[in-house]
Amino acid sequence: MSQRMAQGQPMIVMSDESQRVKDKDAQEYNISAARAVAEAVRSTLGPKGMDKMLVDSMGDVTITNDGVTILKEMDIDNPTAEMIIEVAETQEDEAGDGTTTAVAVAGELLKNAQDLLEQDIHPTAIIKGFHLASQQAREEVDDIAEHVEPDDEALLQKVAETSMTGKGAELDKEHLGQLIVEAIQQVAVDTEGDETLVDMDFLKIETQTGRSASESDLLKGAVIDKDPVHDDMPKSVGDADVLLLNEAVEVEEANVDTEVNVTDPSQLQQFIEQEEAQLKQKVEQIIDTGADVVFCQKGIDDMAQHYLAKEGILAVRRVKKSDMEFLSEIVDGAVVSDLDDVDPADIGHADVDRDDADDMFYVTGDENAHGVTLLLRGSTEHVVDELERGVTDALDVVASTVRDGRVVAGGGAIEVEVANRLRDYADSVEGREQLAVEAFADALELIPRVLAENAGLDSIDTLVELRAAHENGQHRAGLNVFSGDVEDTFESGVVEPAHAKEQALTSATEAANLVLKIDDIISAGDLSTDKGDDEGGAGGGMGGMGGMGGMGGAM
Repeated sequence: MSQRMAQGQPMIVMSDESQRVKDKDAQEYNISAARAVAEAVRSTLGPKGMDKMLVDSMGDVTITNDGVTILKEMDIDNPTAEMIIEVAETQEDEAGDGTTTAVAVAGELLKNAQDLLEQDIHPTAIIKGFHLASQQAREEVDDIAEHVEPDDEALLQKVAETSMTGKGAELDKEHLGQLIVEAIQQVAVDTEGDETLVDMDFLKIETQTGRSASESDLLKGAVIDKDPVHDDMPKSVGDADVLLLNEAVEVEEANVDTEVNVTDPSQLQQFIEQEEAQLKQKVEQIIDTGADVVFCQKGIDDMAQHYLAKEGILAVRRVKKSDMEFLSEIVDGAVVSDLDDVDPADIGHADVDRDDADDMFYVTGDENAHGVTLLLRGSTEHVVDELERGVTDALDVVASTVRDGRVVAGGGAIEVEVANRLRDYADSVEGREQLAVEAFADALELIPRVLAENAGLDSIDTLVELRAAHENGQHRAGLNVFSGDVEDTFESGVVEPAHAKEQALTSATEAANLVLKIDDIISAGDLSTDKGDDEGGAGGGMGGMGGMGGMGGAM
């Protein structure tokens, strides 16, 4: 790459290995990459969306239609595509669901932007138009949204069921929806004003295979999937004093390599007795705390297990750190790191029951402990994994709805209504930005079109029918993919959180504008980041999304 100086001599400013893609080529390349990501997840959208099977480099299989999971698991090595994946991750973090919607809208915005670029409309005008449209769209969503009270269980359950429809949790969505709403209400705390705080740290999810999803349960307390360390220990202890220990009940090892020379049997016996005395001392310290139950994050020596069993103390070892922190909230006790420094206030209180059918301990605190565990059951690991993803999204969605207090009709109703209002708004926008606002409105209508496509319906007929209903003032009119009819989806129970829609609009717009603003790609090496394929070749597209292949000759 060279740049001519005034004297006509070339000045080298980039190395021979560097590559550069400029202007329209760069825009086309970026838009193609972003759209390829959107296309990858479009078929998963909605109740009739299909699943993807993802096989990683180790051969582990994931079957899901969760947008963010698909994009994270796919082996994408492309800077532009990764920018679109960030849209899904942001949507997941902020709203809990709607990742496929956000990515699909971002892809459609860029597709429509490409049409405008071909009409010689400058990217700056498109970016400004998209920004204006996004702001107006958020205002329209807020205007359309309906208020929901935190204790409106029926409506919250509809929100949960809508989120789970089309996912692995769909078959038992009514039962799971009840559990989800109850779980969120358990960890919701009223704050000053209209705000409701939902503390998800007090909610844990445990999974178990070999049972039906309909047998999933909500437990007011913690579930510890461990066995007692000794068979002679009690299995259940009511009104127990509980010690949470983060110290090994084992013989302390020397910090450096130590060599012990034993010259006669009495020395060996003395050495063993010293170790035994050390263990006995630790057990005595546990007994002195008055604890009936010990949950230990580290190991417990076999001999210590024997002594604890003789004292009738139930002990569980190798408990996960996250479980220890959760238990601390349930039993209202502190995690102790040193037996020499145990305070009576560190000891918690709870009922500890062993369920032999599940091989789990159920730890239930008093009425002040509001930590809950959602125990999800499924027939196989793959079923349980997808069930957990669906339920986690639904939990986040219901929590977001309780915090935000606003819902909208689903089934594409909100997108068509906002698009309809944006077209009216476009008339007030001057200059070429007006075309960008109209392009934004068209992009929103991708959602009902894809919902129809994925359900095997005619997307054009569906969109025409939806537009007609909204022109007649039916702002809740959406697509019922099961019947194929356009109806009041809010009344049909297809309800979505307004916050998730607003977040999807914001994320998609900002990502699209970020891509559109790039007019020059300068790579320090081969633009094809797929190292296995050195021959890019012009027009090769995204190289199977494994790299940027195809831009090699586009200079």
